[in-house]
Amino acid sequence: MDRIKSRNHGLKAMVETYGCQQNVNDSQRLMGMLVRMGYELTENREEADLILMNTCAVRDNAEQRVLGNLGAIKHLKAKKPSLIVGVCGCMPQQEHIAQKIKAKYRHVDLIFGTHALYRFPSLLAETLEHRERVLDIGGESAIAEGLPTLHEGGAKAFVSVMYGCNNFCSYCIVPYVRGRERSRRAEDVVAEIRELAGRGVKEVMLLGQNVNSYGLDRGEPDAFADLLRQVNDIDGIERIRFMSSHPKDISEKLLLAMAQCPKVCKQLHLPLQSGSDKVLKDMNRRYNTEKYRNIVNRARELMPGLSLTTDIIVGFPTEKREDFDATLKILEEVRFDSIFSFIFSPREGTPAAKMKSAATEEEISARFQEMLELQNRISAEINSRCEGEIQEILVEGESKHEPDMLSGRNYANKIVNFRGDGSLKDKTVKVRITKAQTWILYGELV
Repeated sequence: MDRIKSRNHGLKAMVETYGCQQNVNDSQRLMGMLVRMGYELTENREEADLILMNTCAVRDNAEQRVLGNLGAIKHLKAKKPSLIVGVCGCMPQQEHIAQKIKAKYRHVDLIFGTHALYRFPSLLAETLEHRERVLDIGGESAIAEGLPTLHEGGAKAFVSVMYGCNNFCSYCIVPYVRGRERSRRAEDVVAEIRELAGRGVKEVMLLGQNVNSYGLDRGEPDAFADLLRQVNDIDGIERIRFMSSHPKDISEKLLLAMAQCPKVCKQLHLPLQSGSDKVLKDMNRRYNTEKYRNIVNRARELMPGLSLTTDIIVGFPTEKREDFDATLKILEEVRFDSIFSFIFSPREGTPAAKMKSAATEEEISARFQEMLELQNRISAEINSRCEGEIQEILVEGESKHEPDMLSGRNYANKIVNFRGDGSLKDKTVKVRITKAQTWILYGELV
């Protein structure tokens, strides 16, 4: 490693991240390895000696963005032949995508999938020493602990507690690119979070493709509830969040742990995907709307004021108008604080990609807008109830869109903007909410 570090002294590397929080966490590990190998990190492609694109395969538009950016980087490589270009993450874990990159993007030097992340230093060394293209999209790997992670400071951090997914929802590529579920040992997770707390982290987001099935691969039911209680006992940690949850694996023990652990935010992201039982069956979600409603009712019984968010897919191939109407009905009934909504994107290799759509693109687009209008009204009504409340806000820094204001999040994970001094960054402050909008709250320091 010292020899590699010496050789790379003065060189700059850039990691571009696409996709979910899991990818962000993976990129932090990649950047940690790069720093240990002697690279200086940059956000400027023009000055980079190495560009690594950590990719997402969940939706087509993410893949097209990556391929478009690879085309732009080709011109940089022409001007700077020594530039090393790498593509990693979920996209190249798909054989047809890896072959496409090999054939059409000859300027890419290094291609590796999610399972080879821990092998990155040796793959890069091979690329640099032999100046030949290196490809590693092999099968599943064991969990590698102890990888250097670049935590960029601040009071918040992501912590992956498991990898992979066993659900095989008919529309989803994740099990094919991330592999089967593999849980980290609780003691390793707790040790990582203790270290983060010692570096000033106050809020952790526990990550997994299906986080509440944590431990099931080791025959440990309800292990995630036990893990929440252990993290709750770590000094210095003030807030605990987690995502994503699958309704089929929500247990009474988990809901009780959420309710009884004061540091666990009373906020639950619980993907519904559709309000139609028929469509849920076609999606292979393995629950129905009755079970979903029962979970929501029990969670709200244990945690009054619970903030609830969800995912909705519009235009799944078998979705008819009556199925979409059922989705609108459950949105009205459950009243989510907000939703993450997507138009169905076929993924090659999944069962849903072979299904013929029951609706036209125009109909799907119109349904999507109709749903957004409904949810925007509901979100605005829920947020309006916050006006006049005094809430604890963990300050993240300047607002992205209003730089004269500070921005932070409340326990419900809602953005709150207010005027204050920059020295408040990473601190928890009390703010009185003075104005509520659909997507954001405004307030004043108390």
